[in-house]
Amino acid sequence: MLVLTRRRGEGVAIGPDIRVIVLGTKGGQVRLGIEAPKTVEVHRDEVHARILKENRLAAQTHVIPLDAFRSLIRDKRRLAG
Repeated sequence: MLVLTRRRGEGVAIGPDIRVIVLGTKGGQVRLGIEAPKTVEVHRDEVHARILKENRLAAQTHVIPLDAFRSLIRDKRRLAG
């Protein structure tokens, strides 16, 4: 882990396209500005963790084979009609 000291208005470059700038501090909090291409997702740690969890859950979801799904639809239409 790289540990840096920055003051308000100072920043850090991450690769050629990303900059993190210290906007200010208040109490025990730091306000950061992040400049990144729109194609780069930027999330707080807790949001990122939730996205990963949701993706893992979605990957575990059982998928109904297409033929079985079509059969269910046909049966439902027959019962309704």
